[in-house]
Amino acid sequence: MQSLSTFCSKGASLPASSMDSHSLRRRRKNSSGHDSPPGSSSSSSCSRQSSISSGLRGLRRQSRCWRSRIFASGVKLGFFEQTRVPSGKYFSLALALDQEQLGSGHVEGLPMFDGEEDENEHEKKTVLSEKERVDVRALASSLKDAKTADDVEDLFKNMDDLPLPVYSSMIRGFGADKRLDPAFAVVEWLKRKRKETHSSLSPNLFIYNSLLSAVKLTRRFDKVDEVIKDMKEQGIVPNIVTYNTLMSVYLEQGRHKEALSVLADIENNGLSPSPVTYSTVLLAYKKMNDAYGALGYFAKLREKYQKGEVGKDSSEEWESEFVKLKKFTIHICCLVMRQWLVNEENPAPNVLKLLTVMDEAQVKPGRADYERLVWACTRESHYTVARELYNRIRDMGSDISLSVCNHVIWLMGKAKKWWAALEIYEDLLDKGPKPNNLSYELIVSHFNILLTAARRKGIWRWGVRLLNKMQDKGLRPGSREWNAVLVACSKAAETSAAVQIFTRMVEQGEKPTILSYGALLSALEKGKLYDEALRVWEHMCKVGVKPNLYAYTILASVYIGKGSPEMVDSILREMRSMGIEPNVVTFNAIITGCAKNSMGGAAFEWFHRMKVQNIKPNEITYEMLIEALARDGKPRLAYDMYLRACNEGLQLSSKAYDAVLESCESYGINMDLNALGPRPSEKQKSTMIRRNLSDFCNFASLPRRGRPFDEKEIYTSQGHE
Repeated sequence: MQSLSTFCSKGASLPASSMDSHSLRRRRKNSSGHDSPPGSSSSSSCSRQSSISSGLRGLRRQSRCWRSRIFASGVKLGFFEQTRVPSGKYFSLALALDQEQLGSGHVEGLPMFDGEEDENEHEKKTVLSEKERVDVRALASSLKDAKTADDVEDLFKNMDDLPLPVYSSMIRGFGADKRLDPAFAVVEWLKRKRKETHSSLSPNLFIYNSLLSAVKLTRRFDKVDEVIKDMKEQGIVPNIVTYNTLMSVYLEQGRHKEALSVLADIENNGLSPSPVTYSTVLLAYKKMNDAYGALGYFAKLREKYQKGEVGKDSSEEWESEFVKLKKFTIHICCLVMRQWLVNEENPAPNVLKLLTVMDEAQVKPGRADYERLVWACTRESHYTVARELYNRIRDMGSDISLSVCNHVIWLMGKAKKWWAALEIYEDLLDKGPKPNNLSYELIVSHFNILLTAARRKGIWRWGVRLLNKMQDKGLRPGSREWNAVLVACSKAAETSAAVQIFTRMVEQGEKPTILSYGALLSALEKGKLYDEALRVWEHMCKVGVKPNLYAYTILASVYIGKGSPEMVDSILREMRSMGIEPNVVTFNAIITGCAKNSMGGAAFEWFHRMKVQNIKPNEITYEMLIEALARDGKPRLAYDMYLRACNEGLQLSSKAYDAVLESCESYGINMDLNALGPRPSEKQKSTMIRRNLSDFCNFASLPRRGRPFDEKEIYTSQGHE
């Protein structure tokens, strides 16, 4: 790099325009066939110019059909199998995207090919002699194993001199085929031929640029300094293409900061950067994952462009090139944000900050860019980013992909932002696109999560409101949703609400399941509506719904509460005939019913029957039995049951301890209270969530609603709807 900078200072007196590649193209459009390096005043250079010009003039005098006989050479020479890439007139990102693999595929507006600036259009054609055309591919194939200039001399010693573009094309082809030795051999042969035979052939700027490109393609970076030194010794002044290739070499080596420093050398030597130069600088920021650096650089470039300081002396299509540079800057920023989303634990602050900086720099991504970022949001911590990106797409007023909306709905649910997911679903209904089956299933699954939480905590009012919300949005609740609300009403002992919800469920055309009937029976039993519960049981059996263990257990509790304990035996027999064996829950329900109705003797009897059937009692069994015996005036028996439970290793509640103590004191019976042990600590009482909705509102990301309960929220007849 130092040698290049020092050498270029020698040519600083040359006008910048003379070094511009476009100027070289214009000069080649004149009568000269292959221009010498600008600024060269040697007589040999003039003679070479005259010789090649006269040769090409002879070619032009041949038939017009000669152009149709020209075939592309470039990198497709003989044994080279690489596909020739398309070349436009000016592609600013050709070098910048060299060998870059974009993770998200083709980015709209960016060229998809590898390539470099087109220095010499003649190098992309096979040059014809006056009598026949030259098969460059065949020549290159014969030189593919050449190591020295002598090997090249063996092939060309009996041949006439060929135009320099032939050699330049072969050198580039060798680089594409990863064969650097024959490329250097051709250059050394050209140097020897000029020295020994005073031939008009001589390595010029285009030859050395082709050689430097071959070094880059073969990744023989140790040869870069050798090429630059040779250029200096031959008096060749580098042009912008030379610098661009050198920057690309530094990027290939991972020397990003040195690549950026080349830009200063370009300006110091009076050269005008080309679009490829600017795009290569942006590529350096991309490789460093420096989105802010790319934004800052583009902002300065845009300011110069608006002031007319960029491209003012060039006929290049800077307007389209500038658009491409802007898209490339956006691509870099989006790539960095995707990497943050994939690799960082909490990338939301960084992503949102970069989006804000892009807004301030007036470099805003398009809809496709935003949607690609949405797809990168997959973790719970990404929900703020996904929501911001979704809002930005909506604010653009353009269409939005339904799959993207479904992805955001899914992510909001994963982050437990179900109400935010519902808002997106509402946008689909109001603004489009029309939701599909996946949208429906996602939003229903979110409602199910909320309804399950409401059921588990007994928050029946929120369950009713969620059902209403579903129907307002055109979502039809299924049996799962109705059952969740019915169970919540049953847990909260809201008998009236359970009856109305059950009725509404039937009116909506949903067939009740055994879970529906069980929840309704439980609510009626807790409300002591025993006759209504029996009628529901009869209806359930009539419509063909087979009862399960839970339903039989509730029925046993109904008969105990109704004062018909003799019916319990028939229920147990019916259960066994159906293949359903009663368990500890069934007996606990019976003993609990006896305790509530002051039937201590019956409770003790069922306790013994439970032991006979080898069903092991638990804490609830003993607590309910002790409470029933204490209420029935049997303190000694209650005392014995407490000791028995302790001997079995069960931890009874303080309520059972107090029941034994109070019963003994009431009847004046002296017991060894020390044998009972210390009074158990108070068990933490579960909060009545149905009266204090703070926890549920926090869980569901909902504001608390303090208005009085409206009965219409529970039951709405079909006629009213």
